[in-house]
Amino acid sequence: MVVKTQTPQNTATQTTPSGPDTTRPPRPRLVTTVRQIGKKLGSALFVVWAAVTITFLIQALLPGDRATMILNQQTGQVQERSAEELAPINAAFGFDQPLILQYWDFLTGLLRGDLGISYVLYQPVTTVIGDQIWPTVILTVTALALAWVIAICSLVLTVRRTPWISKLFSGLEAAAAALPQYWLGIILLVVFALQLGILPVVGGTGVVGLILPALTLGIPLAGYLSQAMRSEFERTMNQPFVLTARARGLSDGNIRVTHVLRHALLPGLSLTGWAIGAQFSAAVIAENIFSRPGLGRVLVTAVNGRDLPVVCGIVMLVALIYVIINLLTDITYVVVDPRLKETA
Repeated sequence: MVVKTQTPQNTATQTTPSGPDTTRPPRPRLVTTVRQIGKKLGSALFVVWAAVTITFLIQALLPGDRATMILNQQTGQVQERSAEELAPINAAFGFDQPLILQYWDFLTGLLRGDLGISYVLYQPVTTVIGDQIWPTVILTVTALALAWVIAICSLVLTVRRTPWISKLFSGLEAAAAALPQYWLGIILLVVFALQLGILPVVGGTGVVGLILPALTLGIPLAGYLSQAMRSEFERTMNQPFVLTARARGLSDGNIRVTHVLRHALLPGLSLTGWAIGAQFSAAVIAENIFSRPGLGRVLVTAVNGRDLPVVCGIVMLVALIYVIINLLTDITYVVVDPRLKETA
C-alpha cells in the first residue's frame, strides 16, 4: 500500500525584505585625499599655534621685569628703576597692557610677519634673522646632501659583500648615528684644522670653510640613513628580479645601483622630512664651534644678552620649519600611497 503525501500548494515562502541598500558607497579618491590633507593641515596649524603660544608665555612670564632689563641694557647699569623711568619702555613695547591684549597683539603681529623688536639691537627680529638665515640654509642643505652621499656609498659598496665587511660597516653606521655633534665637531676641528692644518680653524662663507661644519652635521645623519636603508637593501637583494638581472648578465654594480638602490631609498626618504628640521636646528651647534655666520651665533648672542624676542623668533622659525617639512612629507604619502587613504 502506497501512501501519498501531498504538499500544500499554498505554503508561504519566507523572503527577506529587500529594502534600500544602506551600504555607504566609497568616497571618491579625490574627496578622500582632500579630507586627509585637510586633517593633516589642521594638525599642523594646531602645532604652530601651540608653539607660538608657548613662546609668548615664555617671554611674558619669565621672572624679572622686562622693562627694567631693557633699560639696564640701554644704560649699561644694573639697578632698580622707578616707575617714571619704566613708563616709556612699558608704553613702547606694550608691557602696560593686560596679558590677553599683549597675546592678541603678538598673534596679529605674527600674521603680519612682525616678530617684535630686539631688546639689544633695537631692530625688527625679522631683520635680525633674515640677515643671517642664508648661511644656515646653505650649511643645512650641504650637510643633508653629504649625508646622502655617504649613506648611499656605504650601502652600495658594503651590503652583502664579505660578511666581516658588512658587519664592520653596519657597526660603524650605528656608531656614527650615536656621535654627539658637538663632540664630533671639536674632534674634526682639532685633527684637520689644528694638527694637520688642512682646513681653516674658523669657517667662513667659502666652500673650504663649509667642509668641517657639513661633516659635523652630515656624519651622524649618514649613520641614521644607512641604518634605515640597510635592511631594505639586503631584503631587495634576495628578490626574484635581482636573480633575473644576474641571469641577463648585468654586473653586480649595475644591479645594485639601478635596480636595488631605488627600492632601498624609500625608508631613507621617509626620514628626510625629520632630517631637514633636525639639521636646521643642529646647525646652531656647528656654527658656534667653527665661528660661522648664521642663526647659531645670533642665538647665542641673544641668549647671553637675554634678548628674548630674538631667541623666541629663532625658536618659532625652527618649529615652523619642522611643521612645514613634516606636513609636506605627510601630504606626499597621502597622495602617493593609497593605503593611507580612508576607504570608509
